[in-house]
Amino acid sequence: MTTLEEALEMVLGRMEPLGTERVALAQARGRVLAEDVAARVDLPVWDQSAMDGYALRAEDVAGATAATPASLHCVAETPAGSVFGGKVGASQCVRVFTGTPLPAGTDAVVMQEDTRCTESTVLVSEIVRPWENIRLRGEDVRAGETVLSRGTRLSAVTMGLLAAQGVERLEVCQIPSVALIATGNELREAGVALGPGEIHESNRLMLGGMLAADGLRAATQPIVADRLDATCAALEHAATTCEAVITIGGASVGRHDLVRPALEALGGAMHFWKVAIKPGKPFCFGTLSGKPVFGLPGNPVSALVTYLLLVRPALLRLAGASDLALPSHPARLGEALFNHGDRRHFMRVRMDEAGTAWATGLQSSHALRGLAGACGMVDVPPGALLAMGATVTVLRWPC
Repeated sequence: MTTLEEALEMVLGRMEPLGTERVALAQARGRVLAEDVAARVDLPVWDQSAMDGYALRAEDVAGATAATPASLHCVAETPAGSVFGGKVGASQCVRVFTGTPLPAGTDAVVMQEDTRCTESTVLVSEIVRPWENIRLRGEDVRAGETVLSRGTRLSAVTMGLLAAQGVERLEVCQIPSVALIATGNELREAGVALGPGEIHESNRLMLGGMLAADGLRAATQPIVADRLDATCAALEHAATTCEAVITIGGASVGRHDLVRPALEALGGAMHFWKVAIKPGKPFCFGTLSGKPVFGLPGNPVSALVTYLLLVRPALLRLAGASDLALPSHPARLGEALFNHGDRRHFMRVRMDEAGTAWATGLQSSHALRGLAGACGMVDVPPGALLAMGATVTVLRWPC
């Protein structure tokens, strides 16, 4: 049986990023940069006031107190978006606002709360030191330096950084379209009345949401009956129209598990089958017409765990991302976790407000309620007991 690390290495070894395209920044959220982005301008663009107040020479208020305020003559008012054209001299000041370019001759800004005004005279009751309350040009970003690296996935915040640089369009990696194929005679669409032995199919919607959370594109296919011809047709269509294929169900050893026989009948290659994890042992990985095919187990917990551990990193690499890992954080266990089996068990947990992790209900591969109550999972080694209070790493869902 293949270890998780071996399986992931084999999968990632066959993944290469797709091509690139140029898009408007406004449409780039969730996309992956295909190039380094260098700063075009300094941020701040110029020395500027960090608050509303008065720009002055710090030496002119060196002895100011509430009892003996320094008296300055206000020579102008300069709102943000305008520039004082002169030079401030001794015992002078300029009324400024947050973001106003620093007037020539000044080296500090006093907060308006520390002043009193009478016509054009400003009484300053607090000392300010040189460069106090001033944002210096380039203290955040220097023009020419790399602000975002290739492989970075763009968030709303990083888009704000690029917008401040005046970026309008940029080169990003293409988004893979991922076929989602659920197989099984027992499966029915939502809204359809169930007959004997039938269940509603839920995995495509769950995995489609996971794909969307990472900026990937799900191409949900109709449910496929347990027939070799139907499975072959679905796989062939998916490999023709999409960059990757995920099948759900039909990956085990039963007479109705037809994903592997269909892949072989179409001339595809099976690279490995069975991974030493729980849940998710009957996972398989192959290729068809150069496209990756991921065969997930049909049980929903198994499908999600194998998707997160093996499929998600591969799809992110196809999309050009450099960070392939699940979000994670340390936590203390609120109860002991024991793995009785001989495979690593990725047990589902929830987090409370104190940052403590607790197992969520039934840990079986079919248990949707416990899965729905979880926010992540803990890797428990074979035969291991993780004691209550132990520090563990929680692997979080990406959405």
